[in-house]
Amino acid sequence: MMSKKKPDLVVWDEERGYYPRELTFGSNLGAPAIQADNVDGWKLAKIKDVNTEFETRYNELLIEAQKLKDEYEWNRIIYTEVKYGFQPIVGKVYHLYTKEDDTMFLSIIEPSSWNMKYIASFKLNSTNKWVKQEFQSKK
Repeated sequence: MMSKKKPDLVVWDEERGYYPRELTFGSNLGAPAIQADNVDGWKLAKIKDVNTEFETRYNELLIEAQKLKDEYEWNRIIYTEVKYGFQPIVGKVYHLYTKEDDTMFLSIIEPSSWNMKYIASFKLNSTNKWVKQEFQSKK
């Protein structure tokens, strides 16, 4: 048995038949045209907001990456190029100096206590990483 084809503007269901009242849109030629909202302005505003957020986060990551690179470089220098004849104690602050021959060494002596070329201060943490410290004289 061949079913009779209905025109496209007729909403037809085999069980319910024609059911225009249940639709949320017009289904005949006289119904108002369906038009999409103009969201171009909204998109432009939101993409600007999102791009600002991405740019901010990207810049934060660049700063964080530079800090990590600096930490790595200081640790590489202290472990491979700096002279010290003692086993550093975790949690204690040590000061990095250079001699006249550009040899670097660690000492517990504060920069204000003698006249050596001071570079920076570091504390050895529990993971054996040297963490740069701001020097604060105890005087």
